Amino acid sequence: MSATTISRKPAGRDGGPVTYFVALLLVGVCVAPVVYIVLGGFRTNAQITTDPAALPDPWVGVNYMAVLKSSVFWGEFANSLIVALASTAGIVALGLMVSFVIARYDFRFKGAMYSLFAAGLMFPMVIAITPLYLVIKDLGLIDNLLGVIVPQIAFGLPTTVIILVPFLRAIPNEIEEAAALDGMSRLGFFFRMVIPLSLPGVVTVGILAFVGSWNNYLLPLYVLNSQANFTLPLGVQVFSSQYSTDTAKVLAFTSLAMLPALVFFSVFEKRIVGGLTGAVKG
Repeated sequence: MSATTISRKPAGRDGGPVTYFVALLLVGVCVAPVVYIVLGGFRTNAQITTDPAALPDPWVGVNYMAVLKSSVFWGEFANSLIVALASTAGIVALGLMVSFVIARYDFRFKGAMYSLFAAGLMFPMVIAITPLYLVIKDLGLIDNLLGVIVPQIAFGLPTTVIILVPFLRAIPNEIEEAAALDGMSRLGFFFRMVIPLSLPGVVTVGILAFVGSWNNYLLPLYVLNSQANFTLPLGVQVFSSQYSTDTAKVLAFTSLAMLPALVFFSVFEKRIVGGLTGAVKG
């Protein structure tokens, strides 16, 4: 067999120039607005007015410093962090318990329950926002962070269950049987075996829940009234209205508001891909 034959690669394994061009084009469309917003915060209003697409010349940091020195920004940052962490903890904890029952035990209406969670993926929050607002109002949670946290947990469960059930089904029954022979209870098996073995899926749903909560705008808009309880997405809107003539400062505020979720998602990107791949294989 000649060297040419040995080095030959299967057809269709690598993408052609058109594929790479389309991929780079899509990446550029997604990244360009983010880059523009971040760089815009390092410019003055005069620079933006003169040449909106140019790089900062000179670079100025006064806009970012003004935002970082603002107590309003840090208050909204704290509210977003509380809501995101509480929502993520609730989604992961409840979703893992529900997924464990659906994946490992047989009972009546098991298929119907799983189908119900699957149907939840086709029922976005925007459709239910009016009746959801009335329920939150009846519970007395208007202008309360709990009025955002509880619905986010409920609407985050379908995605969590769909991702975690395949992970938990893939755990061999022999492991559970061996644990039972060793005298381990069902709760012990859940905490000592199930959670470590399904950690890639748990990390994936946790990241998705955190980023989704951090970027949620619609629900806080309906529920939160006082600026002291605003999350950062609402803070960006208010700040943009108050400083509509100071474009550079608005871009700086927007950059700092989206930075935590962007960094969080970028750092754990491989975890997300690995978790979703495992869910598909399971």
